[in-house]
Amino acid sequence: MSEQDINAEIILDHYRNPHNYGKIANATGSVTEYNPVCGDTVHIDILEKDGKIEEIMFMGRGCSISQGSASMLTDFVKGKSPEEIMKVGDEEYLHMLGLELGPAREKCALLPLNAMHKALQERIRK
Repeated sequence: MSEQDINAEIILDHYRNPHNYGKIANATGSVTEYNPVCGDTVHIDILEKDGKIEEIMFMGRGCSISQGSASMLTDFVKGKSPEEIMKVGDEEYLHMLGLELGPAREKCALLPLNAMHKALQERIRK
């Protein structure tokens, strides 16, 4: 099995068994992102405490790539500072996922990261 196949299996496992799925009632940042090209939706709630992401939850609807990568993102950001997370760019995030994707599928994979960044920016504005 190739590394690409293994990474695809990891995404599918997160899609089938999402981590951190749900809502946070007292979220310090919250946003919903929508991809009009494919119809995928990702909603992210974050709870920051003492300068770190203490809790993060997501809900959404869409393909295995958008939903699986949302689950993986929630695991990745727990315990990190908003500043650390804001430094994660598209290329680094796609590399972390370990999948070779075409432009349309990259948009699916990046939807959770874009939502995360917007939720953190919203938190900054409050």
